[in-house]
Amino acid sequence: MHVDVERTGLRLKQAVQNAGYDVKTVQNYLQLSCPQPIYRWFKGKLLPSVDHLLALSLLLHVRMEDLLVLQSSKELVVNDMRIRLAKKRFFAYGKNF
Repeated sequence: MHVDVERTGLRLKQAVQNAGYDVKTVQNYLQLSCPQPIYRWFKGKLLPSVDHLLALSLLLHVRMEDLLVLQSSKELVVNDMRIRLAKKRFFAYGKNF
């Protein structure tokens, strides 16, 4: 199973907003020196660490698993095919040099 980082980011953002919190509040709760990691989570650029995910689940009164969105097996197959095609194109391009 793989975590869908983009959709997880949207879920985190929605959960924080639904609970009535803002980024500054979450930043203070997690004792982060700046808000950038939270914005990166919300934009689906990266996932929170396990420690931060646990803290968020406690803050939001949900299970950690409920904050994550998993890719479906169909999405995994499509992503795997895209990676294989990209590798094939890359190696074919490299042969020209």
